[in-house]
Amino acid sequence: MAFLSGTLLGTYEVLAQIGAGGMGEVYRAHDTKLGRDVAIKVLPEAFAHDSDRLARFQREAKMLAALNHPNIATIYGLEQSGGTSYLVMELVSGDTLQERVKRDGAVPIDEALKIAVQVAEAFEAAHEKGIIHRDLKPANVKLTPEGKVKVLDFGLAKAFAGDATNEDIGNSPTLSRAATMQGVILGTAAYMSPEQARGRAVDKRTDIWAFGCVLYELLTGKQAFHGEDVTDILAAVVRAEPDWTALPANISPSIRVLLQRCLRKDRRQRTPDAATIRIEMEDAIAAPKDSGATQAVRAPRFKLLAAAAAALAIIAVLTSWGWWKSTRPVEHVLRPLVQLDVDLGPEVSLGSLYGAAAILSPDGTRLVYVSQGRLFTRRLDQPNTIELAGTQGAYEPFFSPDGQWVAFFSTGKLQKISVDGGSAITLCSANNARGGSWGEDGNIISGLSNVGGLSRIPSAGGPPTLVADLQSGDFSHSWPQILAGGKAVLFTAWPTGGLRSTRPTST
Repeated sequence: MAFLSGTLLGTYEVLAQIGAGGMGEVYRAHDTKLGRDVAIKVLPEAFAHDSDRLARFQREAKMLAALNHPNIATIYGLEQSGGTSYLVMELVSGDTLQERVKRDGAVPIDEALKIAVQVAEAFEAAHEKGIIHRDLKPANVKLTPEGKVKVLDFGLAKAFAGDATNEDIGNSPTLSRAATMQGVILGTAAYMSPEQARGRAVDKRTDIWAFGCVLYELLTGKQAFHGEDVTDILAAVVRAEPDWTALPANISPSIRVLLQRCLRKDRRQRTPDAATIRIEMEDAIAAPKDSGATQAVRAPRFKLLAAAAAALAIIAVLTSWGWWKSTRPVEHVLRPLVQLDVDLGPEVSLGSLYGAAAILSPDGTRLVYVSQGRLFTRRLDQPNTIELAGTQGAYEPFFSPDGQWVAFFSTGKLQKISVDGGSAITLCSANNARGGSWGEDGNIISGLSNVGGLSRIPSAGGPPTLVADLQSGDFSHSWPQILAGGKAVLFTAWPTGGLRSTRPTST
């Protein structure tokens, strides 16, 4: 039931209702004993009729009350009055991040990072005490008029769930409200980690995921995962990637990589702790704005033509043009051939086991090449090169359509890695692979073996699906190239007696 202004709950005089959610109604109240304003959260009636659950909640509340940090809203205690149980908490003024983004849209990068650093500091302190938030979202973070961040409801998700041995999604304090409260339900689902969405046990890495969702929303003005209903949102959380192209163009690549690591589906590959996040963001804030965003590996000055990349580009253009011309007699404006000279230096030795040893990004701004069995990358407007760590044995690299990822083969696997660095992600097994092409629809077409047809692999990883089976007399399909429009693939068919033809096939 709602409490009117002037109602007394123990020594607290209710002033006004300021919120309501899955964990109860929230009121602004005045502590008549200590002479200060507080927030009180009136617990659902179910607690008053369940002594065991109330006792468990009280134990959790005592532990949470000991959590003292300037970026965490303090819990003063759990009180009871006339059969009503309520939490007494620090009253925090200001807007929530949800209100800020809804009103103003994306937050400027520097301000967003300063906010995120304070959130990370709150997590760092709480995680050191073994306390996990479990329900972080923009509505649970307030920004005071002085610019200080306060994380609300820290640890209350577990307290409301009671016995934490069962982490079923239905026990989420927000999701457990009536299904008609769609805004509340959607608000929580969009920030759940994949392990939460699957109803599995969680640890501090679920907070790391939620942190990534919140920072993404600050920087873009929109949720990382969205849909028309809870099912769509949770499906996106489990399977889809955020729209990385929505991030500001001038964002530091180190922050882009940090976000990608926070939002790894597999929590074993996720950034492990809040301290790492805080340090990387503080470094990004402190870095000179004109210093370049990537950390460069010491490399020689470039002095070698990217002949392999040029040759591959010419072959691809001629082959694609011939197929296009034979099927679609549409006139096109011919553009002059552009020659690219890139200085790689005497210590670089280009070479790939199969396929191209050097490739250009789709927008022509970045070069990736294979040298001594490892991948290196360089933006063409910068003098430094970067080794993509963890790519030993790499061969046949190819870009994603947005140029943010490079797929490659190594150690019997098809893998991908961000052009800004980070850990390589395994997509599927691939023994003696023969080429790949990454489509606009988010799928990769590849000859995963030197014996067999072509397969389709989701760029987020998953089991391959056969899309072009061998025809009579063939033993291998190789070097696929997805054509413009994504409706067909050009590939080479290898018959038992040797190379016979290249042919198109529908995707």
